[in-house]
Amino acid sequence: MKAMQLTKTGSVENGCLELRDIPVPQPKDNEILVKVSVCGACHTDLDEAEGRLAVSQLPIVPGHQVVGTVAEKGKNVSKFNLGDRVGITWLYWACGECAFCKTGQENLCEHAQWTGKDANGGYAEYMVIEEEFAHPLPDGFTDAQAGPLLCAGVIGYRTLRLAEVQDGQTIGLYGFGACAHILIQVIKYQLPNSPVFVFTKTERHAQLAKQLGADWTGRSGDIPPAKLQKAMDFTPVGECVRDALAVLQRGGRLIINAIRKETPVPALQYDTYLWHEKEIKSVANVTKADAEQFLPIASKIPIRPTVEEFPLEAANEVLVKIKHSRLKAAAVLRIS
Repeated sequence: MKAMQLTKTGSVENGCLELRDIPVPQPKDNEILVKVSVCGACHTDLDEAEGRLAVSQLPIVPGHQVVGTVAEKGKNVSKFNLGDRVGITWLYWACGECAFCKTGQENLCEHAQWTGKDANGGYAEYMVIEEEFAHPLPDGFTDAQAGPLLCAGVIGYRTLRLAEVQDGQTIGLYGFGACAHILIQVIKYQLPNSPVFVFTKTERHAQLAKQLGADWTGRSGDIPPAKLQKAMDFTPVGECVRDALAVLQRGGRLIINAIRKETPVPALQYDTYLWHEKEIKSVANVTKADAEQFLPIASKIPIRPTVEEFPLEAANEVLVKIKHSRLKAAAVLRIS
């Protein structure tokens, strides 16, 4: 089968991924073989390729926003039938036995494995996964539209849940790429009375935010029309943490949705940025429940991600576009 494998880490401009012919994986008793239709590409894939997020092995097939159909299944599989359309998220596997797993917090399992990082992902014609970590996809969106929902959408939904926003509270979104452009559609549906202020560095993203209902747009560091009661930071930029806290209302909450920050969070003077019961909380990965809850909501709204589509062979080019913010919103690789 065709696959784009990460064979070395380094600058993506030098082409870290190679198109190779590798064996089709065989599903074990509890696994399904998925014929991949599309796979989304995101900033996490870029971090893996450039070595900021260590993969478990090289070579490895990246990709964790996988849409496809069940081509074969192990003898114990009962959740899916052949031909069913499925989606695969960042969560590839969790132990099911630790205290985190037993309370629905597989995202914190110390033994968890992540799709495209610890196991071969969706930059290939086929992949395997245990049936309980694959998700049936509702009707209402195409394969290409479904791709970004499986990472940007699901983790954006988790961010919103952790923010605990009440309708009418003022919301700030820092960064307006794949994740935030999906999340604003959820906010406008579930919290119609909440003003949404978007902080983004590009005019292209600002225009998209306005089209999707943003009440104001500016750059990180700008002063919005009102203080924020809930802020969500989707950027790899440390300064955005300081900027969000500077305009956060007393008792407000900042949720940081990032595996890592490419630039340090600046020193924060306590009484200026953190006093008055301001809160900071991070988002770590996703759970099975996040996907199970979010995907039906996405179909009902319905969410329509802004997607640019590329052939599998263009994976290196797509990662370069992500690195330099040259995408309008989200990207998917068309596999088959």
